[in-house]
Amino acid sequence: MLELQSLLKSKTAYAMLFCFPLWSYAQQDVSLEKTLEQDSISNINQLIYFNTPKQYSTASVSKLPGNALASTPVFGYLTAAAGQLSGLKVSQNNGQPLNEDMSYQLRGRPPIILIDGIPRSVTEIGMQEIESISVLKDAVSLAMLGIRGADGAIAIVTKKGYTDRTQINFSAQYGVQKPLQNLIGKPLDAYQYALLYNEALQNDGLSVTNNGFSETALTSFKEGNNPQAYPNVDWAQQVIKNSATVARYNLNTRGGNKYVKYFVNLEHLSQNGLLKSNANNNYSTNTNARGYFVRSNVDVKLSNLLEAGVYIQGRILNANSPGNDGTDNIFQSILNTPNSAYPIHNLDGTFGGSSKFQNNIVAQTNASGYAVANTRTILTDFYLKRSLDDVLKGLWLKARASFFSNLRENYVRNKSFAVFQLMNDDLEAPIYKQYGNNTEQNNSNNIAFQNRSNFQELSIGYSNETEKRGIDLMLLANRDNLVNGSDLPYTVQGISGHAAYHYDNRYLAELSFAVNGANRYPNDDGFKYGTFPAIGLAWNIHRENFLKNYKWISKLKLFGSYGLLGRDNASYYAYMQSYNGTPETFFGSSAGSAATIGESYLANPNPTWAKVKMLNVGIDGALLKDRLIFELTYYKNKYRDLNITRKNNNALLGISYPNENIGKQDYTGFETELGWRNHKSKFSYHAMLNASFQQSKMVYQAEPALPYSWMTATGHPVGQTIGYIAEGLYTNVTELESSPTMEGYSPQLGDIRYRDLNGDGLINQYDQGPIGSEKPQVLLGANLGFSLANIDFSILFQGMINREVYLSGNSYREFNSGTGQAYSTQLDRWTMDNSDAGYPRLSTGSGPQSGAFNNDVYSTFWLRNGNYLRIRNIELGYTLPTALTQRAKIKSARIFANGFNMFTFSSKTFNGADPENFRGLYPIQKVISFGLNIQL
Repeated sequence: MLELQSLLKSKTAYAMLFCFPLWSYAQQDVSLEKTLEQDSISNINQLIYFNTPKQYSTASVSKLPGNALASTPVFGYLTAAAGQLSGLKVSQNNGQPLNEDMSYQLRGRPPIILIDGIPRSVTEIGMQEIESISVLKDAVSLAMLGIRGADGAIAIVTKKGYTDRTQINFSAQYGVQKPLQNLIGKPLDAYQYALLYNEALQNDGLSVTNNGFSETALTSFKEGNNPQAYPNVDWAQQVIKNSATVARYNLNTRGGNKYVKYFVNLEHLSQNGLLKSNANNNYSTNTNARGYFVRSNVDVKLSNLLEAGVYIQGRILNANSPGNDGTDNIFQSILNTPNSAYPIHNLDGTFGGSSKFQNNIVAQTNASGYAVANTRTILTDFYLKRSLDDVLKGLWLKARASFFSNLRENYVRNKSFAVFQLMNDDLEAPIYKQYGNNTEQNNSNNIAFQNRSNFQELSIGYSNETEKRGIDLMLLANRDNLVNGSDLPYTVQGISGHAAYHYDNRYLAELSFAVNGANRYPNDDGFKYGTFPAIGLAWNIHRENFLKNYKWISKLKLFGSYGLLGRDNASYYAYMQSYNGTPETFFGSSAGSAATIGESYLANPNPTWAKVKMLNVGIDGALLKDRLIFELTYYKNKYRDLNITRKNNNALLGISYPNENIGKQDYTGFETELGWRNHKSKFSYHAMLNASFQQSKMVYQAEPALPYSWMTATGHPVGQTIGYIAEGLYTNVTELESSPTMEGYSPQLGDIRYRDLNGDGLINQYDQGPIGSEKPQVLLGANLGFSLANIDFSILFQGMINREVYLSGNSYREFNSGTGQAYSTQLDRWTMDNSDAGYPRLSTGSGPQSGAFNNDVYSTFWLRNGNYLRIRNIELGYTLPTALTQRAKIKSARIFANGFNMFTFSSKTFNGADPENFRGLYPIQKVISFGLNIQL
């Protein structure tokens, strides 16, 4: 009680009670904060429910300090972490702010995300909130998750206070974004498009006179003398800007004393979009995004034996876009609209269009209204921890609870527009035909999604360290309840535990387990429980007597673990057979009808969770006084009872087959981390490399009995493309007459020629099978840097090897739906004068000789090398001399320049396009920014 009274009298307590009104400074600490982070991250495996000193850990964990992300100008922390964590693959397929279509996989599977030990579906928080990111990859580190641990985990630890003087940090960063190339081929101008379209018509056996472009049109396109009747519009140039701005501002304070420790953070990120706007609008139609993040983490010591904590986080995300789902539609329209389709505006100022193209792209961008997606999130965590040293030294009891609420509301302000097509050639007295109507703005609101969750946990633990041995025990029970939209609650609950023991700092053992389940099963009021154990062993070899004379060996450890984990994938009450009204059925000679009831789907009466047996072994060490560090890990994860639809289904059943727990897949690989660091006087440098070799295998998916072994996907990589093996193009009549042909099709010169695997003279489904490389995919990352006196420099590389991409769709192929765009790629098409072409003969997709039937099927012809190496991040900083900053009562100040996505080295497949976004979606950006960090 006396300590509590002292606390209430302290200045720190008043600062907390008044929410720190001195917030007018702050940001990254380039000394103390960095030291705290690096020490805790390097030496402690920060796992979900327990922390283990790395020297005593048997787990496989890759870690990243939060300050490695701080100056990356993006919303998603996983985007910033790409290339820095072995085993983690992060892909960004879209550049639209807050709609990046980001995907992430850990050892080939989608991991669960936890923030401060609690599952969260949140990938955007303030970068300065993050103390560390850890990826958990083995059974010991994951077993306590039970039925949610099979696919690995990404564990975010947020910053907390510490017992030291108050630290106030401020940072400001401002930059310019420039769009990266998002198409492999450049859209053709109107003249080239018309030439190729006429050629395709001839190839298809169709009349150019009736269906193609006339000589007058070709001449007008080429000379550009009549842009109203014969336009030539670069649509991407009309709606996409050359640059946009991005800015981030952060203010935080951190500190405490023996009674209170605190961390409080305010952060704002503003990312402007790349769409051009119309100054006449009194609202924005650009794809702007704004993020506001607040966090307060407070730990209070209530007495010598009792402590408590309150962690609160809030965020607001606002994303703007053109109306009528404008952004996605705009970029699809660019792919589907040739330059010759219509003029932007007619002579009378109305929007151009036609019967085929009624959605003018400029009007779609600026005259469709606008929409705002407003996401609001609040998260609160509470805990009480009681030391039971008065009962048994090292014993403790902890209770915690958390509440989470997330809501996205859309404010939609749509309106439509009319387009007009010129119907005559008299520009003095033009006649237009109208398509669509101009309407007033229609205002509406809707809830896009909302979810909330509550989490409760009670844990007890004991730890004891002696000179020779140490033991750490934990047992906990928790319950996580999620309500998503109008769905009934989804609840996961159970108990779990962990035990760690080390002897003489040499021999290490860990045991983790969980007994938990979820409420989406048919028995015990919906709950079904499983047991998930794991064991890990390690040996600190460098502590053995036979290595004590090898002074160049600083650390050397063998480690391994094995366990059983689960993945809850039961569908939403899929075990219950449901019925619905079906169309009326007629009976009797009088054709009388009666209402009928039919099965909606077939139920799976006995669903269960997927299971994985995880094996993980490795070696890590440090040599030459810790200057050289390394880690090499091998893993094999055997998944069974995966929830899939059997491949040997039959349409004769008359209804869709249910998902069943019958799938089997294996994932194996190697991961390596290698680093060198050194320090001499005022000069230090480092090089940290990581590589992950990932391989998968489809073991079982209930394939039907197939007549040929090459047709089966079983035994090949998971998700491998099924198709034909291409053997080039038909280049002469002899090849046409002597080669097998597609069943039901007469090939033409310039068509793709396929391998006849079964030798029956026909190309059909019996000649299809898994195609493409089966080499392990390799993920690469490298972080290099140095500091010299007050100057620091770092560069991050990220890349992939043995990656293949499949080129298809309206972003690569010609004349989609008969009228879509065509690209510079098609200039190297097959013709009689270009028999060594890299592209088949052109086709509009229709006509008696259309090549689409033969050339558009899946085949190795369209599989290409997708390797790349990207300079993900590069930064140059300068810390101002202390003598100068102290005059202004500033502890430290640093200025920096940062480049994000600056350069990419990729295979010739991409022709300069971004290797992650080459299908014409909203461009990913490269960003050049400048910033300032101040610490008081």
